[in-house]
Amino acid sequence: MRHTLPIAPQFYVTAPQPCPYLDGRMERKLFTALQGDQAQRLNDSLSKQGFRRSQNVLYRPSCAECSACLSARIRVADFKPSRTQRRILKNAAHLRRNATSPWATEDQFALFRRYLDARHADGGMADMDVFEFAAMIEETPIKSRVIEYTRAAGPGERGRPLACVALTDVFDDGLSMVYSFYDPDMIDLSLGTFAILDHIAIAQEAGLPYVYLGYWVPGSRKMGYKAGFNALEIFKHGAWQDIGDPADHRAELHPLSVDPIAEQVARISLPEARSVPRE
Repeated sequence: MRHTLPIAPQFYVTAPQPCPYLDGRMERKLFTALQGDQAQRLNDSLSKQGFRRSQNVLYRPSCAECSACLSARIRVADFKPSRTQRRILKNAAHLRRNATSPWATEDQFALFRRYLDARHADGGMADMDVFEFAAMIEETPIKSRVIEYTRAAGPGERGRPLACVALTDVFDDGLSMVYSFYDPDMIDLSLGTFAILDHIAIAQEAGLPYVYLGYWVPGSRKMGYKAGFNALEIFKHGAWQDIGDPADHRAELHPLSVDPIAEQVARISLPEARSVPRE
Protein backbone atom coordinates (compact mmCIF):
# COMPACT_ATOMS: atom_id res chain seq x y z
CA MET A 1 0.00 0.00 0.00
CA ARG A 2 0.99 3.63 -0.48
CA HIS A 3 -0.08 6.78 1.25
CA THR A 4 0.86 10.43 0.81
CA LEU A 5 2.86 12.68 3.05
CA PRO A 6 1.65 16.27 2.59
CA ILE A 7 4.14 19.09 2.86
CA ALA A 8 2.47 21.56 5.21
CA PRO A 9 5.03 24.02 6.59
CA GLN A 10 3.97 26.47 9.25
CA PHE A 11 4.40 30.17 8.52
CA TYR A 12 5.27 32.82 11.09
CA VAL A 13 5.81 36.60 11.13
CA THR A 14 8.74 38.40 12.73
CA ALA A 15 8.37 41.41 14.99
CA PRO A 16 8.84 44.76 13.20
CA GLN A 17 12.34 46.23 13.12
CA PRO A 18 14.00 49.13 11.27
CA CYS A 19 14.13 48.60 7.50
CA PRO A 20 17.71 48.29 6.16
CA TYR A 21 16.73 49.68 2.74
CA LEU A 22 14.31 52.58 3.28
CA ASP A 23 14.87 55.19 5.99
CA GLY A 24 12.11 55.69 8.52
CA ARG A 25 10.28 52.44 7.72
CA MET A 26 9.85 49.18 9.59
CA GLU A 27 10.31 45.73 8.10
CA ARG A 28 8.54 42.50 8.90
CA LYS A 29 9.16 39.02 7.44
CA LEU A 30 6.97 36.03 6.74
CA PHE A 31 9.04 32.88 7.26
CA THR A 32 9.01 29.11 7.54
CA ALA A 33 11.53 26.42 8.46
CA LEU A 34 13.47 24.67 5.71
CA GLN A 35 14.29 21.14 6.83
CA GLY A 36 13.80 17.45 6.15
CA ASP A 37 14.09 15.40 2.99
CA GLN A 38 11.67 17.70 1.16
CA ALA A 39 13.71 20.85 1.82
CA GLN A 40 14.96 21.15 -1.77
CA ARG A 41 11.45 20.84 -3.27
CA LEU A 42 10.04 23.38 -0.82
CA ASN A 43 12.91 25.78 -1.50
CA ASP A 44 12.49 25.47 -5.27
CA SER A 45 8.75 26.07 -5.01
CA LEU A 46 8.78 29.02 -2.62
CA SER A 47 11.74 30.70 -4.30
CA LYS A 48 9.59 30.97 -7.42
CA GLN A 49 7.11 32.89 -5.25
CA GLY A 50 9.48 35.54 -3.95
CA PHE A 51 11.02 33.76 -0.95
CA ARG A 52 14.73 33.78 -0.09
CA ARG A 53 16.84 31.41 1.98
CA SER A 54 18.82 32.33 5.08
CA GLN A 55 20.47 29.18 6.49
CA ASN A 56 17.56 26.82 7.27
CA VAL A 57 14.82 29.44 6.97
CA LEU A 58 12.82 30.66 3.97
CA TYR A 59 11.51 34.21 4.27
CA ARG A 60 9.69 36.87 2.30
CA PRO A 61 9.18 40.53 3.32
CA SER A 62 5.66 41.13 4.60
CA CYS A 63 5.78 44.68 5.89
CA ALA A 64 2.78 46.59 7.20
CA GLU A 65 3.78 49.91 5.58
CA CYS A 66 4.76 48.91 2.02
CA SER A 67 5.47 46.03 -0.36
CA ALA A 68 8.55 47.54 -1.99
CA CYS A 69 10.84 44.50 -1.71
CA LEU A 70 10.36 42.72 -5.03
CA SER A 71 12.18 39.47 -5.77
CA ALA A 72 14.29 39.84 -8.93
CA ARG A 73 15.77 37.40 -11.42
CA ILE A 74 17.55 37.60 -14.78
CA ARG A 75 16.34 35.64 -17.80
CA VAL A 76 19.61 34.08 -18.88
CA ALA A 77 18.65 33.39 -22.50
CA ASP A 78 17.62 37.01 -23.11
CA PHE A 79 20.42 38.74 -21.24
CA LYS A 80 22.79 40.98 -23.23
CA PRO A 81 25.60 42.73 -21.33
CA SER A 82 25.83 46.47 -21.67
CA ARG A 83 29.01 48.21 -22.80
CA THR A 84 29.92 48.88 -19.18
CA GLN A 85 29.29 45.27 -18.21
CA ARG A 86 31.42 44.00 -21.10
CA ARG A 87 34.22 46.23 -19.85
CA ILE A 88 33.83 44.79 -16.33
CA LEU A 89 34.12 41.25 -17.72
CA LYS A 90 37.24 42.19 -19.65
CA ASN A 91 38.91 43.90 -16.69
CA ALA A 92 38.27 40.94 -14.39
CA ALA A 93 39.13 38.24 -16.94
CA HIS A 94 42.33 37.42 -15.03
CA LEU A 95 40.36 36.07 -12.06
CA ARG A 96 39.91 32.31 -11.71
CA ARG A 97 36.62 30.72 -10.69
CA ASN A 98 36.54 27.80 -8.27
CA ALA A 99 33.25 26.18 -7.19
CA THR A 100 33.42 24.34 -3.85
CA SER A 101 31.14 22.73 -1.29
CA PRO A 102 29.61 25.11 1.29
CA TRP A 103 32.47 24.97 3.76
CA ALA A 104 33.75 28.10 5.51
CA THR A 105 37.49 28.85 5.58
CA GLU A 106 39.71 31.29 7.44
CA ASP A 107 40.57 33.07 4.19
CA GLN A 108 36.88 33.56 3.40
CA PHE A 109 36.18 34.99 6.85
CA ALA A 110 39.18 37.34 6.65
CA LEU A 111 37.91 38.68 3.32
CA PHE A 112 34.37 38.90 4.69
CA ARG A 113 35.53 41.00 7.66
CA ARG A 114 37.52 43.35 5.41
CA TYR A 115 34.50 43.73 3.14
CA LEU A 116 32.11 44.52 6.00
CA ASP A 117 34.49 46.95 7.67
CA ALA A 118 34.97 48.87 4.42
CA ARG A 119 31.47 48.69 2.94
CA HIS A 120 28.91 47.90 5.65
CA ALA A 121 30.44 48.86 8.98
CA ASP A 122 27.04 49.98 10.32
CA GLY A 123 24.99 47.17 8.76
CA GLY A 124 23.14 44.34 10.42
CA MET A 125 25.98 41.86 9.78
CA ALA A 126 28.77 44.10 11.11
CA ASP A 127 29.13 42.15 14.37
CA MET A 128 29.20 38.66 12.86
CA ASP A 129 31.95 36.47 14.31
CA VAL A 130 33.64 33.47 12.74
CA PHE A 131 31.06 31.02 14.12
CA GLU A 132 28.13 33.01 12.73
CA PHE A 133 29.94 33.28 9.41
CA ALA A 134 30.47 29.53 9.34
CA ALA A 135 26.77 29.00 10.05
CA MET A 136 25.81 31.33 7.19
CA ILE A 137 27.96 29.32 4.77
CA GLU A 138 27.50 25.78 6.03
CA GLU A 139 23.97 25.54 7.45
CA THR A 140 22.11 24.71 4.27
CA PRO A 141 19.69 21.82 3.80
CA ILE A 142 19.69 22.22 0.00
CA LYS A 143 22.19 22.08 -2.86
CA SER A 144 24.52 25.04 -2.33
CA ARG A 145 27.96 26.02 -3.56
CA VAL A 146 30.63 28.55 -2.65
CA ILE A 147 31.97 30.22 -5.78
CA GLU A 148 35.45 31.64 -5.16
CA TYR A 149 37.26 34.03 -7.48
CA THR A 150 41.02 34.24 -6.98
CA ARG A 151 43.74 36.56 -8.25
CA ALA A 152 47.46 36.27 -8.83
CA ALA A 153 49.61 36.64 -5.73
CA GLY A 154 51.28 39.96 -5.04
CA PRO A 155 54.63 40.62 -3.30
CA GLY A 156 54.87 38.57 -0.11
CA GLU A 157 51.71 36.55 -0.87
CA ARG A 158 51.37 32.84 -1.56
CA GLY A 159 49.03 30.87 -3.74
CA ARG A 160 46.08 32.72 -5.26
CA PRO A 161 44.40 35.08 -2.76
CA LEU A 162 40.63 35.46 -2.74
CA ALA A 163 39.20 38.42 -4.63
CA CYS A 164 35.49 37.62 -4.38
CA VAL A 165 33.26 34.95 -2.84
CA ALA A 166 29.61 34.11 -3.55
CA LEU A 167 27.36 31.75 -1.60
CA THR A 168 25.06 30.31 -4.26
CA ASP A 169 22.04 28.01 -4.12
CA VAL A 170 21.19 25.71 -7.02
CA PHE A 171 17.48 25.55 -7.92
CA ASP A 172 15.74 23.35 -10.45
CA ASP A 173 15.41 26.44 -12.67
CA GLY A 174 18.42 28.56 -11.84
CA LEU A 175 21.08 29.89 -9.51
CA SER A 176 20.33 32.04 -6.49
CA MET A 177 23.01 34.42 -5.22
CA VAL A 178 22.45 34.24 -1.47
CA TYR A 179 25.33 36.51 -0.46
CA SER A 180 28.55 37.77 -1.99
CA PHE A 181 31.52 39.80 -0.78
CA TYR A 182 34.79 40.95 -2.27
CA ASP A 183 38.16 42.59 -1.68
CA PRO A 184 37.44 46.29 -0.96
CA ASP A 185 40.86 47.21 -2.37
CA MET A 186 39.69 45.98 -5.78
CA ILE A 187 36.63 48.22 -5.97
CA ASP A 188 37.71 49.50 -9.40
CA LEU A 189 36.90 46.06 -10.86
CA SER A 190 33.21 46.25 -9.81
CA LEU A 191 33.43 42.72 -8.45
CA GLY A 192 29.83 42.67 -7.24
CA THR A 193 28.62 43.20 -10.79
CA PHE A 194 31.26 40.82 -12.12
CA ALA A 195 30.03 38.02 -9.85
CA ILE A 196 26.49 38.42 -11.21
CA LEU A 197 27.75 38.41 -14.80
CA ASP A 198 29.78 35.29 -14.17
CA HIS A 199 26.79 33.56 -12.54
CA ILE A 200 24.85 34.28 -15.73
CA ALA A 201 27.64 32.50 -17.60
CA ILE A 202 27.52 29.56 -15.16
CA ALA A 203 23.75 29.29 -15.60
CA GLN A 204 24.19 29.32 -19.38
CA GLU A 205 26.75 26.53 -19.15
CA ALA A 206 24.41 24.47 -16.94
CA GLY A 207 21.32 25.10 -19.06
CA LEU A 208 19.52 26.92 -16.23
CA PRO A 209 17.11 29.69 -17.28
CA TYR A 210 17.40 32.14 -14.37
CA VAL A 211 19.80 33.86 -11.99
CA TYR A 212 18.00 35.03 -8.84
CA LEU A 213 19.38 38.25 -7.33
CA GLY A 214 17.36 38.61 -4.15
CA TYR A 215 15.25 41.73 -3.69
CA TRP A 216 15.10 44.88 -5.75
CA VAL A 217 13.65 47.81 -3.80
CA PRO A 218 12.30 50.90 -5.60
CA GLY A 219 13.54 53.99 -3.83
CA SER A 220 16.59 52.25 -2.33
CA ARG A 221 19.99 53.37 -3.62
CA LYS A 222 21.54 50.26 -2.05
CA MET A 223 19.47 47.99 -4.30
CA GLY A 224 19.24 50.22 -7.37
CA TYR A 225 22.13 48.53 -9.21
CA LYS A 226 20.01 45.45 -9.92
CA ALA A 227 17.83 47.44 -12.33
CA GLY A 228 20.97 47.91 -14.46
CA PHE A 229 20.76 44.32 -15.72
CA ASN A 230 18.55 43.84 -18.74
CA ALA A 231 16.17 40.87 -19.09
CA LEU A 232 15.29 41.49 -15.42
CA GLU A 233 12.02 40.19 -14.01
CA ILE A 234 10.35 40.99 -10.68
CA PHE A 235 7.79 38.99 -8.70
CA LYS A 236 4.81 41.28 -8.24
CA HIS A 237 1.12 40.62 -7.56
CA GLY A 238 1.77 36.89 -7.53
CA ALA A 239 3.51 36.63 -10.92
CA TRP A 240 6.86 37.23 -12.59
CA GLN A 241 6.91 40.17 -14.99
CA ASP A 242 9.42 42.37 -16.79
CA ILE A 243 10.61 45.18 -14.58
CA GLY A 244 9.91 47.79 -17.27
CA ASP A 245 10.48 51.34 -16.06
CA PRO A 246 11.67 51.20 -12.42
CA ALA A 247 9.76 54.42 -11.72
CA ASP A 248 6.48 52.58 -12.38
CA HIS A 249 6.81 50.65 -9.13
CA ARG A 250 6.66 53.57 -6.71
CA ALA A 251 3.11 52.59 -5.70
CA GLU A 252 4.60 49.64 -3.84
CA LEU A 253 5.84 52.13 -1.25
CA HIS A 254 2.26 52.91 -0.17
CA PRO A 255 0.62 51.16 2.83
CA LEU A 256 -2.46 50.33 0.74
CA SER A 257 -0.27 48.05 -1.42
CA VAL A 258 -0.05 45.53 1.43
CA ASP A 259 -2.40 42.54 1.62
CA PRO A 260 -3.35 40.98 4.99
CA ILE A 261 -1.03 38.23 6.23
CA ALA A 262 -3.77 35.59 6.05
CA GLU A 263 -4.37 36.35 2.37
CA GLN A 264 -0.66 36.23 1.62
CA VAL A 265 -0.30 32.79 3.21
CA ALA A 266 -3.46 31.47 1.52
CA ARG A 267 -2.02 32.31 -1.90
CA ILE A 268 1.28 30.43 -1.33
CA SER A 269 1.51 27.37 -3.55
CA LEU A 270 3.18 24.39 -1.87
CA PRO A 271 4.78 21.34 -3.52
CA GLU A 272 2.43 18.48 -4.26
CA ALA A 273 2.19 15.61 -1.82
CA ARG A 274 4.66 12.78 -2.35
CA SER A 275 3.59 9.14 -2.42
CA VAL A 276 5.72 6.83 -0.29
CA PRO A 277 5.58 3.11 0.47
CA ARG A 278 3.77 2.18 3.64
CA GLU A 279 5.77 0.05 6.07
